[in-house]
Amino acid sequence: MPHISNTVAEVETRHRLPALLALAFGAVAIGLTEFVPAGLLPQIAQDVLGSEYATSPPDAVAHAGWMVTAYALGVVVGAPTIAALTARVPRRRLVLALLVTFVAGTVASAVAPSFELVIAARFVAGLPHGAYFGAAGLLAASLMGPGSEGRGFAAVLSGLTVANVVGVPAITRLGQAAGWRTAYLVIALVFALALVAVAATVPDAPATDGSPAAELRSLRRPLVWLTAVTAAVGFAGFFAVNSYIAPVTTEVTGLSSGTVPWVLVAMGLGMTVGNAAGGWYADRNLPRATLLGFTAMIATAVLFGLTADTTAGLFAGAFLIGGTSLFLGPALQSRLIAVAPGAQLMGAAVNQSAMNIANSLGAALGGAVIAAGLGYRAPAWVGVGLGVAGLMLAAIGFAADRRRPKTTG
Repeated sequence: MPHISNTVAEVETRHRLPALLALAFGAVAIGLTEFVPAGLLPQIAQDVLGSEYATSPPDAVAHAGWMVTAYALGVVVGAPTIAALTARVPRRRLVLALLVTFVAGTVASAVAPSFELVIAARFVAGLPHGAYFGAAGLLAASLMGPGSEGRGFAAVLSGLTVANVVGVPAITRLGQAAGWRTAYLVIALVFALALVAVAATVPDAPATDGSPAAELRSLRRPLVWLTAVTAAVGFAGFFAVNSYIAPVTTEVTGLSSGTVPWVLVAMGLGMTVGNAAGGWYADRNLPRATLLGFTAMIATAVLFGLTADTTAGLFAGAFLIGGTSLFLGPALQSRLIAVAPGAQLMGAAVNQSAMNIANSLGAALGGAVIAAGLGYRAPAWVGVGLGVAGLMLAAIGFAADRRRPKTTG
């Protein structure tokens, strides 16, 4: 595990906790803007694709899934670009600028009058996502001190789990009652509150000694690309299931739309447990945490595909898919930093690009099998195949790592 500078690690404990909470609160807002569409796709499709929805609701819902894809593509483009351009920018200043961009992009998403403009706004809103997790994760790791990289990133990622336990279900219910546009205006307000919290609690940190050239040079490393592809392909299995959880709940299990938020709560609780365990395990045995996480994710996707037509299977599957997927989160983040020494922000940001390629790939493939008439349960089997591919790529990567001369960086 590479050493992360502890520039701000000497902050007193009483100041450290509020700073970590503020950084995690920004991740709460990101979790809302990223995951709320999963519970509101039918409403979004009916609003912005009205004529198509009237003709074929499944086709319209699959089409609306491009809202998820556009956001994910924004992350893919923004993460490495911002990482390279801001290599010498102090992390706190960068985090604040990214939160301002989130506020603007989320408001634009809420007020865009057409589907095409909604898609464009979601792309813009996704641009700061990866750089935020990279910069905030590095700040959190520095606050927690050397040897706590996995837990530092888990602290920031915990905001995603809180979002899925509390925020996403609440905003989903709000969107069902008051419209998805109102839901996104509330999300923009959460981003604004996170901006204030970070400004008030996160200590100043000096500019790093990195450079755009050093950050970009990390992309020459084959293991960086292999690890990124591993995350992109393997984690897409989670998004193939997550993106269509609402129609699975109503059309496969036969429950009311009011049940969707509770399914999201179950998934969020699983993510909370998985993230905490994954951060702890990644700091102790990174290869084992990664391989175990992929194996468990495959098994739970199989379980979900077999049992989602029952209420117990739906809730248990949602919990386990959330838990096993987020168990992988800190491990994959730490792995990309480990294979990109001297370019920590790029390594952290590339992981977020990979995760959102996963988001885009999973949502697109899940939508494709639905549009092909294979039913709303079919994305679970897509998830199984993607998870198997991720496991194989991870094993190849760690085998290649063991063969590298120990003196190479």
